[in-house]
Amino acid sequence: MAVTGRGSLRDPWVLDSELRNHIQHCPCACNHMGYGNYLDYQIPPIPHEFPEETSFNVVPQYYDSSGYHYHEYQDSSFDSCSCSTDSTTSSRTSFRNPWCICLVVCVIVAALGIGLGLPLALHPDLPMHTPEERLMAVRRLLRETPLIDGHNDLAWNIRKFVHNKLIGFNLSDISRKEPWMRSRWSQTDIPRLKEGQLGAQFWSAYVPCGAQHLDAVQLTLEQIDAIRRLVDSNPKYFAFVKSANEILEVHKEGRIASLIGVEGGHSIGNSLAVLRMFYNLGARYLTITHTCDTSWAYGSNSQGTGGLTPFGYSVIKEMNRLGMMIDLSHTSVNTAKAALNASQAPVIFSHSSAYSLCNSSRNVPDDILKLVAHNGGVVMINFYTYLITCNETATIKDVIRHINHIRTVAGINHVGIGAGYDGINMTPSGLEDVSGYPRLLAELLADPNWSLSDIKLLAGKNILRVLAKVEAIRDQWQLAAIVPFEETLPPQDSRCAYKFS
Repeated sequence: MAVTGRGSLRDPWVLDSELRNHIQHCPCACNHMGYGNYLDYQIPPIPHEFPEETSFNVVPQYYDSSGYHYHEYQDSSFDSCSCSTDSTTSSRTSFRNPWCICLVVCVIVAALGIGLGLPLALHPDLPMHTPEERLMAVRRLLRETPLIDGHNDLAWNIRKFVHNKLIGFNLSDISRKEPWMRSRWSQTDIPRLKEGQLGAQFWSAYVPCGAQHLDAVQLTLEQIDAIRRLVDSNPKYFAFVKSANEILEVHKEGRIASLIGVEGGHSIGNSLAVLRMFYNLGARYLTITHTCDTSWAYGSNSQGTGGLTPFGYSVIKEMNRLGMMIDLSHTSVNTAKAALNASQAPVIFSHSSAYSLCNSSRNVPDDILKLVAHNGGVVMINFYTYLITCNETATIKDVIRHINHIRTVAGINHVGIGAGYDGINMTPSGLEDVSGYPRLLAELLADPNWSLSDIKLLAGKNILRVLAKVEAIRDQWQLAAIVPFEETLPPQDSRCAYKFS
């Protein structure tokens, strides 16, 4: 607010000694006209809608036939506290009356308040200049938007270390227990989950490829059982969920929404009936291959050049019908392309990174990233150092390079987080365990290309959108009365197969 025409008047923003003495002996001046003590004046809240133009008058005016005039207050009690003792100088000193100074100060403070508050209201993503500010912003954000990790192998470590015996198992205390405390494969417990502000987790029901055509189905059922019992035994911290809406509800309660992903198509034993039973038990994605080929799909380590067989296409269709996400981590390029072309629902890579930055067969090439974007799916970044830098060491910045690359190629709506903790033995510095998620997101905020809205998409909104879309397509197929698919494969030549199977 510019001030002009001061002439010979003393600066009205400076309280001279005469006025200060007057206020000390005559405090009624600033209270008389209802303005209160100007030092205690409260700035009114900024309105939600602003007029195109706003004018502020320094003092009230009135209009008569000769034009606008400043209003002359004649209240007797005000005169009794007047700063002027000479009536002939009242006009000269009127600008230094306490009420006038009070009003001017209030107008200036209000203008400053609007000047500072309006940019904040219109631009909530103003830059945060220190790591502490960014970390605080991320922690606030994660209380509103759930951080969803696509893959954690804790259940397999429970099988290895305690043989799925959960009576007396304390997930809050394992970091001080053998063999967890020394294992390079152990990065998950309740205190670190709380520090990492995890909102939802897909727990992996994994069994090795060596169980294919043997007892893979039984072992997978046992792993699903272990996950559900682990969740049920920690109701203060976890809740088992099966849908996108349930994730949001549990997150509002301050608990970790827990879902199941079955890792490896060999787990269904070449049976769509088994696939349906896994879904009914709560599995919400199937990784359609692991390190081995199946009878109907080729994995990332495959020497073959094929993709999906006719039965493999039936698996994709049945997953669409069920409302089960198709996970393409560990698949071959041709299998991924075939699934992307066949699926009517968006797909995911639950724990993979960018092939252009690390040419592991586990990572996603750029042409597949573009297909994922067209499909509406999401690639969830893995933290295994061999998938980040192709060697034994990596940092948060290396992980961010993968996130930014996938954002550049596929778009901000198609990237997420799938660290793979407890299934990896080498992690980036700064992301050693599940406590590190907020540090990663805060580091991203140091880049002006990342806003808080972008962080929300990466943290969880993208995978929530995919899951909700998969559920919507399921509902559409139900309305269309699409019945379960019944294709089968010929029995495998195995001593473990019953002759009438």
